[in-house]
Amino acid sequence: MSAHDEATPGPDADPEAVARKILLDQLTGQARSRAELSGRLAKKGVPEELGRRLLDRFEEVGLVDDAAFARAWVQSRQTGKGLARRALSQELRRKGIEDGVAREALDGLDPDDELEAARLLVRRRLRTAARLDRDTAVRRLTGMLARKGHPAGVCLRVVREELDAYGHDVGDLCLDDPGVSE
Repeated sequence: MSAHDEATPGPDADPEAVARKILLDQLTGQARSRAELSGRLAKKGVPEELGRRLLDRFEEVGLVDDAAFARAWVQSRQTGKGLARRALSQELRRKGIEDGVAREALDGLDPDDELEAARLLVRRRLRTAARLDRDTAVRRLTGMLARKGHPAGVCLRVVREELDAYGHDVGDLCLDDPGVSE
């Protein structure tokens, strides 16, 4: 942000105009959730009632739409970062998206796409991991997938299949652990 964006308005500035500018500046370049915008207004000292009224109006005209924001966020982060449902859900919660809205956005995820995203993540790291001993490679690759929100069973399955395809001996890797579920 430039210094101009952060400039403090003069004492004669109309509070509503200032709040509108804050909202429009925040929405320039990327969508934001209502909760994020509300927090930004509060941080800038905009009275809560004024902020709520303006956010309601911005929703009416379609400038603020948490459902559209959540769908776009899920699509972007799942495709770009390989995040799974659990990690995406946590991110949406941090963004202030209501659980029902988040659930609807996450319901649009195709389980096959999640599995393919996990495979792509492993393939990207496989060249460096393949130089390691098998157990270390498995630990690092499954840990990476787990941090992206993939369930343990999916992590182990994908890592085993990709290491096998790469030529690692995976014959004695156990995927039948009762503590591991997909």
